[in-house]
Formats: sequence, structure tokens, C-alpha cells
Amino acid sequence: MKAKSISIRNVPEDVYVALQAMAKKNHRSLQEQIKLILEQEVRLSNRSFLAKASEWRRRLQGRQLSDTVKAIREDRNR
Repeated sequence: MKAKSISIRNVPEDVYVALQAMAKKNHRSLQEQIKLILEQEVRLSNRSFLAKASEWRRRLQGRQLSDTVKAIREDRNR
């Protein structure tokens, strides 16, 4: 698939500075950081919370999960 270009105008100064800081912290260019944020947002918006919950229920179906509260209490009593 051929990549497309996007130009964003009138970005508030505080948003621009925050994006630059995020890019620097993550060792990315500003363009790479913005692209990553856009990709993540698109992925998140395409899958609803209920769909994710359903997927996790399906993946965990049949597994015997321990009672974590009980395990923590037992560990504290040691």
C-alpha cells in the first residue's frame, strides 16, 4: 500500500512542544512520533472495548485461574 502524506496546520504551541519532548524521549523524529500516535489511535478506535473483552474471555476460557487475593493474603501471613 502506498503511503500518503498529511499536513497539520495551526498546532497549538504546547502540543507541539509536548510532541517534540515525546519524540526526543523515545529517540524518534517528530514525524515518526506523530505517525506512531496516529497509528495507535486508529488501532484503538477500530476495536471496541467489548470486542477486546470478548477476545480475552475467549483466550482465557478453560484456564484454571488462581485466586490472587487469597494468594496475596497467604503470602502476607508468612
